Amino acid sequence: MTDGTTGRYAGMRAAVIGTGLIGGSALLRLAEAGLDVVGWDPDPATRERAQDRGVVAPATIEQAVAGRDVVFLCGPLPTLAGTLALVAELTAPGCVLTDVGSTKVEVAEAADRLGLTDRFVPGHPMAGAESAGLTAASPTLLAGAAWVLCPASGTATDAFRWLTGLLVELFEARVVPMSASAHDSAAALASHVPHLLAGALAGATQRAPLRDAVLTLAAGSFSDGTRVAGTPAERTANMLLGNRDRVLHELDEVRAFLDGLAAALRAGDAPALIARYAEARAARSALSGRRLAGQTREFAVDGDHDVEVTWLRGLGDVGGHLTGCQVGSGTVSYTAWLPVAD
Repeated sequence: MTDGTTGRYAGMRAAVIGTGLIGGSALLRLAEAGLDVVGWDPDPATRERAQDRGVVAPATIEQAVAGRDVVFLCGPLPTLAGTLALVAELTAPGCVLTDVGSTKVEVAEAADRLGLTDRFVPGHPMAGAESAGLTAASPTLLAGAAWVLCPASGTATDAFRWLTGLLVELFEARVVPMSASAHDSAAALASHVPHLLAGALAGATQRAPLRDAVLTLAAGSFSDGTRVAGTPAERTANMLLGNRDRVLHELDEVRAFLDGLAAALRAGDAPALIARYAEARAARSALSGRRLAGQTREFAVDGDHDVEVTWLRGLGDVGGHLTGCQVGSGTVSYTAWLPVAD
């Protein structure tokens, strides 16, 4: 990643509210880039740790957000709606607000109720670790991440464009534009159900009579399959409850596939097992082997925002992402990448 900022972001003033793993990593990256950035956390000890790492950490949230151009909301999911309302009152109308929560519908609906869709852009960087807190944060954790942003129609695209450019320049993010509901549906299978599966496997092992023998034999498949079971339980519970209906729906789909594997195993049906694993292998192979094609799309800055948002959301729905957003005097130009069909 670059060590500094250029152009329209060079003099930007930022604040990060909530400096755990994700918020702390964003904070450290913004500071590393030489920006005027402050971090605030309700925990005094965490604020002290931020200062020990060379970051300004005011005592109050009011001090932290005063005069900022952008504020990242990075606290626990249940607190986001309330923090959004408070920060909106404390900042100027031109201050862009975003969050990093792992579910998006609830906070997007709160923004709509509060009349903040013109400057709040729901976001979710797809990155993390089993560790937690500022002590585990790193300025490189979010580098190159798929970073979902949820554009709303109307003048909200101004904030989306600005934030997209910032994330690409500062974090080298692959910005994935999606509606809040599409994000929560996709994230249920991409992220939330895996937490259930990891918890089930690790939990069953904890209860197993030969627990210690299992752990002695455990290698990559067990370690990879249970990694996220090491995340803080409260954080995982907040995520699952925040997207409960979609998670349960996708869990039913996973259970149906698992039942098919179990039925084939009981029947000693090798061809059925092979066929199902071939199907599964195709998805696993596509995870790292997808071919992408680039394209550029332009819209009038003051044109039909609904058309622009429809295109953006459609890009995310088909697995595409953005690596550039340039706003000129009359046009906005997006650099997009889309999967190529096999």
